[in-house]
Amino acid sequence: MSQPATESLRDPWDRFGWVMGVVWLVFLLFPLGEAVTADLHVGWRVLAVALILLFAAVYVHGLVRLGGPEPWARVVRWGRWYVAALVTLVVAAAALLRFEALGMTPYVVALAMFVLPLPAAIAVFAAAVVITAAAAATIAAPWSGTEEAGVWFLVLIVVLVGIATGAVRVLEGLGNRHRLVRADLAMTAERERVARDVHDVLGHSLTVVTVKAELAERLVDRDPGRAKAELGEIQSLSRQALAEIRATVGGLRAATLDEQIVAARVALEGAGITADLPDDPSVVDPRYRIVLGWALREAVTNVVRHSAATSCRVEVGQSWLCVSDDGRGLRDSPEGNGLRGLRERVGAAGGAVELAGATGDPATGTTLRVRL
Repeated sequence: MSQPATESLRDPWDRFGWVMGVVWLVFLLFPLGEAVTADLHVGWRVLAVALILLFAAVYVHGLVRLGGPEPWARVVRWGRWYVAALVTLVVAAAALLRFEALGMTPYVVALAMFVLPLPAAIAVFAAAVVITAAAAATIAAPWSGTEEAGVWFLVLIVVLVGIATGAVRVLEGLGNRHRLVRADLAMTAERERVARDVHDVLGHSLTVVTVKAELAERLVDRDPGRAKAELGEIQSLSRQALAEIRATVGGLRAATLDEQIVAARVALEGAGITADLPDDPSVVDPRYRIVLGWALREAVTNVVRHSAATSCRVEVGQSWLCVSDDGRGLRDSPEGNGLRGLRERVGAAGGAVELAGATGDPATGTTLRVRL
């Protein structure tokens, strides 16, 4: 895949989320204004302005570099250096501007919340609150002559920034775990779908191939011509099964009811079972034909493989299918993977599968009903 195509597939938040952090740099205008108008030598004022601008550059660079889809270990490793650099610049600016330099601490808290392990980020947040509160308490002391509301407002900002970014951090972590769980469930469901479809395709095809191979073996001496014809059908069925497996793995296989009625006739007659099949499958609602096609395939496979029946009757209605035989019955046999897969497939379509003895006696015949 080309680089531009790969870039277009990236999460827009990974690519441009840093813009949301940069927007808040407008509040650095307050300490920047204090640096410009401070009662200091011009050289110290230039240095204070340079420290604030360097602080903004490090903050933005950290957001851009660590805000993308980087491995978390790499984010933490570099995040410590960025946070340490910001703290150093705040301390250096505070040596010149005193309390006004602490207006840079909310940015330190915000970056720490997104690039450090949560306990370390909380520690940085707590330290910022303690330091700004202590500085505010000192400046707002009765003997200082400073209005209390103005200095305590910075403490409130630090607290709000820490709570807001911490909440975003926690919710983002929960959201990532939720997405991972959903992805795992989707992968599991897809694996089950492929396994179910492969079972249905191979189970039916190999059953018919086995029946025809046994028939060809019996006919090879008595009727070589018919045996050759059976071998030709086995070859055709094998190629069809291979094509169906490829389509199933690709998620393209749809067992339509019309096709399965034709396949059921071939399978039942090949096993020597009299087939009574519907002549007009169009009575079935088109919405249900694929699901009922899979159900017919599984039912006929079980009749051929397990029932020892001499006849099999298939009936269909607008939203149902019934397959009954006169074989050996259920005999308390446990359900296999095929029937479990059929129940899952029908259940996903909002239907139900019923399995019972054809005449109420589980030892005499079997009836499978699918209702949607």
